[in-house]
Amino acid sequence: MMKRSPLGSIVLGSAAAVGLLMVAPAAHAETVVEEPSSFTSAFTVMATPDQVINADGAVTPGQPGAAGTFDFRINSQLDIICYDITLTGVSGDYQSPAKTATHIHEAAAGKSGPPRIAFPNPQPVGDGPRNSSGCLQGPFTTGVQANGVDTGEGFTLAQIEANPAGFTGDAHTVDFAAGVVRGQLSEVPLGGIDTGAGGAAAPDDNGAAFTLAALAAAGVLGAAGVSLHRRRTASMR
Repeated sequence: MMKRSPLGSIVLGSAAAVGLLMVAPAAHAETVVEEPSSFTSAFTVMATPDQVINADGAVTPGQPGAAGTFDFRINSQLDIICYDITLTGVSGDYQSPAKTATHIHEAAAGKSGPPRIAFPNPQPVGDGPRNSSGCLQGPFTTGVQANGVDTGEGFTLAQIEANPAGFTGDAHTVDFAAGVVRGQLSEVPLGGIDTGAGGAAAPDDNGAAFTLAALAAAGVLGAAGVSLHRRRTASMR
């Protein structure tokens, strides 16, 4: 069961940037859904301890030896995000003032920022690998408020597509409340990659799908260790 802590322990940005923060139940929450038949974009995160930033923007390393892979597939037309999150080398229970301790924050590299999406925490809690998979449809909530508004309110997945480098994936634990691992979103091509919906994603109206050959030519597949594959939808806990 996730533990709670004072708000100063999580990466939420400076008080000047996000205002007074408080935890409160959200009036509307994201919906657990099945994977859509196609996606408009895909992203990966290679999260490491050295990228963790605290609320004041200072480097605050996470757990030594820990690592995280966050794979995201987005259909921005339906506002659906499907996720495959794996944490390794992480010990201890989760901790966050948000409703979960696994997030996408709106924060550029080296900067802090508020959470925009809260994902089910990878399980099981222990010393082995932890996994979380499923799909969520907006509107999104985090359970954290800034100036009386949930930090997920008004957020759409099109904002990630417009500026993926402005978003980071992370997780928080009792011993590493600022973040156990963290990494920036990096876009990866859709075409030719098993998106978990029975094959490669179809191009959207703007012809946004790409080919696997283009990915290989760019050398992204080997560098990023992309693994976008089918995992069954996980229920929210």
